[in-house]
Amino acid sequence: MFIGRKSELEYFNEKYENNDAQLIVLYGRRRVGKTELLREFCKDKPHVFFACKQCDNAEQLRDFSARMLKDNEASRFLNAFQSWEQALEAVLSLKAEGKKLLVIDEFPYMVNGNKSIPSVLQNLWDEKLSRENVMIVLCGSAMSFIEKEVLAEKNPLYGRATGILKMNELSFYDACEFFPDSPAKDKILAYSILGGIPYYLKQFDSKKSIEQNIKNNILRRGCILYNEVEFLMHQELRETGLYNSLVSAIALGATKLNEIHQKTLIEKTKINVYLKNLIEINVLKREFPISDSIKQTANVQRGLYAIEDNYFRFWYRFVYPNNSELEAGDADGVYDYIVKPNLDEFASKAFENICVEYLRRQNRSNQLPFRFSKIGRYWDNKTEIDILAFDATGGNVLVGECKYKGKAFDSGDFDDLKQKHFPHKENANIHYFIFSKGGFTEPVKQDAVCVGVGDLVK
Repeated sequence: MFIGRKSELEYFNEKYENNDAQLIVLYGRRRVGKTELLREFCKDKPHVFFACKQCDNAEQLRDFSARMLKDNEASRFLNAFQSWEQALEAVLSLKAEGKKLLVIDEFPYMVNGNKSIPSVLQNLWDEKLSRENVMIVLCGSAMSFIEKEVLAEKNPLYGRATGILKMNELSFYDACEFFPDSPAKDKILAYSILGGIPYYLKQFDSKKSIEQNIKNNILRRGCILYNEVEFLMHQELRETGLYNSLVSAIALGATKLNEIHQKTLIEKTKINVYLKNLIEINVLKREFPISDSIKQTANVQRGLYAIEDNYFRFWYRFVYPNNSELEAGDADGVYDYIVKPNLDEFASKAFENICVEYLRRQNRSNQLPFRFSKIGRYWDNKTEIDILAFDATGGNVLVGECKYKGKAFDSGDFDDLKQKHFPHKENANIHYFIFSKGGFTEPVKQDAVCVGVGDLVK
């Protein structure tokens, strides 16, 4: 069953219906669902879908030729193409009324075997293809390769693409569709562990408990998710041991640049480069208080580093530091004594992000007291606020508190929240939104908008 990706499918279908030639670059991290999206898009359309392999140039050309000639008028005259120029130009001879559609999946593998392919495609595009009713989709998982070797200014295909789509993970609400019958709490926990990566979400069995799924599908040697992070890191980066140390330090609480340096002992002159590389492949993100100006965010010493991918955060928090025990087969012990006691605290960060996503949806449908133009976290030396949102003038402020605990949010908690200071507080209309796993006491319900886990999942 294909889940989500409504906007991405609309994007591709609009490009397909356009009479102009289309050269689309689709990229995103491994397992995010690019191939499934393209196969769904190609349904009921005449097309050629070629999945590149990690092989030498001659074998790649032979396989590509065979696939192109299978649905090609040129097959009456040829058994194979002698060059990539002939093979790629054959898109013009595909058997299709209307747009001729060619999808090349894992395009970086093709280029690794023959570095001249982008130049060949560029020449064909400039001389012929750009004036024909064709649609070529180049897809890749190696994000750094696509950005530096395909899209960067000095490369042959720069400026030729008619569309560039970086595919991100599914939203929380799309991810919930993988667990249609699960309780709201389990949907939140599953998302906090797996994030919005479809391939990861498919590994969990919605008929089993979260505990069973973690033990069977993450902590046990031999299961798919056990080594997944290592595979992805090796695909994107060199010096993986060094990067492991960096991400592990952040997973265990080192969020400031100096803290990360002290934990890892990596040279300060190099650490920013490594962190930047991790941000580029969506493993890390750098967060700033919502009130920070552009000038302030340019300061390398400001901001907090966090792991952006939920599954990476889980893996580096619970799997990587306990590798010896897990390799010895003690999945039950690691779960019972390390994962279980800390699971709610771990999920609290993802819970905040879910609450922000909920508010963004409400904002788009005009269901909030005002239309906000900025939303994010706020902190200074004395105060930390989970969610702060402003309208364009700063005259309306939404203050949100997110509690992923068993205890009900009570008047004392609410009083503490109201004492916190933040920009525009003195002259703004303040609207309090409380998100709580453990529910709310009656007095809080009178003074704030209260959103429980069931309301979030709806």
